[in-house]
Amino acid sequence: MTTPHRSIRRASRIDAQVHASVAIVGSGACGLTAALMLHDAGIDCVVLERDAAPGGSTALSSGFIPAPGTRAQRARGVEDSAGLFARDIQAKAHGRAVPALVDAYARSIGPALDALQERHGLEWMLLDGFLYPGHSVHRMHSLGQKTGTALMAALQSAVDAAGIPVLTQAVVESLWFDADDRAIGVGYLRPDGQEERLGCDALVLACNGFGGNPEMVRSLLPEMADATFGGHVGNDGSAILWGEALGARLRDLGGYQGHGSWVTPQGALMTWAVMMEGGIQVNREGRRFHDETQGYSEAAVHVLSQPGGIAWNVFDPPLLALARGFPDFCEAEAAGALRRFDSVAGLAACMGCDASVLQGTLDAMRGAAPQADGRVFKRGLDAPFYAVKVTGALFHTQGGLDIDSDTRVLRQDGSPLPNLFAAGGAAGGVSGDVVWGYLSGNGLLSAVAGGYIAARSAAALIIKARKQMPWPTSP
Repeated sequence: MTTPHRSIRRASRIDAQVHASVAIVGSGACGLTAALMLHDAGIDCVVLERDAAPGGSTALSSGFIPAPGTRAQRARGVEDSAGLFARDIQAKAHGRAVPALVDAYARSIGPALDALQERHGLEWMLLDGFLYPGHSVHRMHSLGQKTGTALMAALQSAVDAAGIPVLTQAVVESLWFDADDRAIGVGYLRPDGQEERLGCDALVLACNGFGGNPEMVRSLLPEMADATFGGHVGNDGSAILWGEALGARLRDLGGYQGHGSWVTPQGALMTWAVMMEGGIQVNREGRRFHDETQGYSEAAVHVLSQPGGIAWNVFDPPLLALARGFPDFCEAEAAGALRRFDSVAGLAACMGCDASVLQGTLDAMRGAAPQADGRVFKRGLDAPFYAVKVTGALFHTQGGLDIDSDTRVLRQDGSPLPNLFAAGGAAGGVSGDVVWGYLSGNGLLSAVAGGYIAARSAAALIIKARKQMPWPTSP
């Protein structure tokens, strides 16, 4: 993939076929949440999507969103707060995430999920069977189907019901600004190669990161240069390229979400719940090599550093039952990824390791003392054993345009651009600038909370401008 052509054009006005109060670039969870919230505020918008149908990174995710203080949490008697959530985010990032943005997202994600439920029919369930890495309470939310595809389908259905226009197969190439850095519209290519233009009073970038751009990954994330990319190809770095051309400030370009459980060669995702509840990862030598409970993102780097860049997820019948509750695992199993062994010798033979080494790894789990890496196991694994061969993958990046707590894009000097907003993959997130700073769910947290805040900020700007407009004079 070559670096896309993305430009900033300057003009006092844009000759556009259509005008909207707000233009939204990207129709993933971020863009569609923003569109729904704008609709609720009485603000018209148009969503522009490069693909034939909305999907993007959201559709490829598990669709799990962390949030405190929601209706779903209260119904299950879970005590949580935005402050506790913010502390968990910063603890995982070791304080490297932007405090104001962490606080804004932690405060906004609960109201955002409740608004989507109460006004647009998204019925959230709380995943309370186990704790995701880094979360101190059960706060991961999902729709009943537990997939990103289902989340996108629900958001698109809500957008359709609201009558919000989503223009697909519209590849935005140029952003138009006036001499005062005010966004006035966008130019986009249609399937026939013709450029069309949309004028706007405010612009929201909800488009993408750069995980699908090999040149940018090689430059900015060298440790993942040869890793499998498990994200959406539309993550081509457009937002960063526009930001550089505009003179906007960028942030946390070394941050990303990896995953240490990408099933190979089937190319599917295996849920990390198995690791959190007692499963282990072993390398080709039959040895564990990291504390699996620290998180699936940094696990990608650990797995890739092993011989051949692979590992085996090893677990037993109770954990298999847990795994089968997740559609991503069921897809991997259906593709032939799951292997069953009645003995340690059989498992070792499949892995190509010394059976005595693997037996020692399994025996060490039965001790009450912490492992060398600090992990403490509640129990050992019992035959029959199950194994899935995995590698490390890059899913999406966490760096991008620098924004304030209202999602306004910032100039190099830290001042906000007048009417340009960014969130989701287009903006720097709340994971800091390293892979281990990613707290489970940070991607969709940034998308949904960011879309919610961007809509609120853009709506306030539009409403203020309307109030300041002079009344028309009589002819």
